[in-house]
Amino acid sequence: MPRRERVMRMSVELPLWRALAGYRVLTMLYAVGLFATAYDQFVRPWTAVGYYAVLCLWTLATLPRVASAASCTRRFLAADLAVALTGILLTPLADSHERIAGGGPTLPSIWTAGSVLAFALRGGWRWAAAASTAVAAANLVERGSPARDTVHNVILVWVASIAIGYVVEVARASERTLARALEIEAATRERERLARDIHDGVLQVLAMVQRRGAVIGGEAADLGRLAGEQEVALRTLVSGGLLPVSRVSEDAAAGAVVRAVEEPDEPGDDGPVDLRALLAPFAAARVSLAEPGAPVPLPRAAARELAAAVGAALDNVRAHAGPDARAWILVEDEPDGIVVTVRDDGPGIPEGRLAQAEGEGRLGVAQSIRGRLRDLGGSAELISVPGQGTEVELKVPKGAARARGKAEKR
Repeated sequence: MPRRERVMRMSVELPLWRALAGYRVLTMLYAVGLFATAYDQFVRPWTAVGYYAVLCLWTLATLPRVASAASCTRRFLAADLAVALTGILLTPLADSHERIAGGGPTLPSIWTAGSVLAFALRGGWRWAAAASTAVAAANLVERGSPARDTVHNVILVWVASIAIGYVVEVARASERTLARALEIEAATRERERLARDIHDGVLQVLAMVQRRGAVIGGEAADLGRLAGEQEVALRTLVSGGLLPVSRVSEDAAAGAVVRAVEEPDEPGDDGPVDLRALLAPFAAARVSLAEPGAPVPLPRAAARELAAAVGAALDNVRAHAGPDARAWILVEDEPDGIVVTVRDDGPGIPEGRLAQAEGEGRLGVAQSIRGRLRDLGGSAELISVPGQGTEVELKVPKGAARARGKAEKR
């Protein structure tokens, strides 16, 4: 079964580009409507008719160009601004001097603001300032003198476009930061997952080979020593050197994109399972299992993680309490969550030993137990008194377990 790729787009630009496309069409219709209502007052109406024909064709034909920053090229922006400036400068030829002096609109009217806003969305506030300055100069040339209403409109467009351009720049920076944070979070979770898997398999085998080789002696001792060296090297790699492989982030033109590549689920890997069935194999001559008489249902992914944490706790019992130590597993199905307690009668853990082990790269408790429970939204508490054994209490809220199970299925 091929892998599935889930793409999550996080961009405030996409709705802004859509709004700009709608704004251009509406303001085009508005400019044509203004001309139609004042047709008799134009001294050269056919000049205006020709310009509006070009304006309508240009606006409708270039709608795909204002769909995203990638399609809105510099050439398009220059041509679009030229259409707006041409309409402003053609106004004195088409309209009467009295209407212009009385504050009549230019031929493109407020359509010009759409061209300036395209500069703001594409290049930020600096591009917006340059475009609005060109529009301001054209308006002053068209009017012939800096009238109050002209200056007011010029300043309004100038301030609005620069503000929008600045907001877009801030949004882009925020999206890049969010994408980077998601990438780091994915890297951390991937490293913890691989560390748990390696600890539960390869590191346990290497440790066993080292111990058995030291007991047997001879060539086996040399093999054990090599296994110990590889264990140390692998623990160092696990504790700080793994790179993420499941997610990558991109700063695409449409905004920051995070692609989460998901491995396919195994056939039949859905629905709840009875936690008791996963814990039953742990029962042995020196491991007692006490469980409820009724099923303890959990989502399959959550049940597997909880059972793996129990297995890691038993591995610690065998490794540190000795082969003769006894262990007890108690499963409790409480109203708000599942509690699994693993207790042994070993010598206990000296104070500060866990922190020291974690610093040395021994991540059995930190990753295989606490890391798993943290991913499930639960907690792992370890209580140990020297000479009185160790107790590990694993708690998984039922709501968090259900949420984890649904997330694994998506």
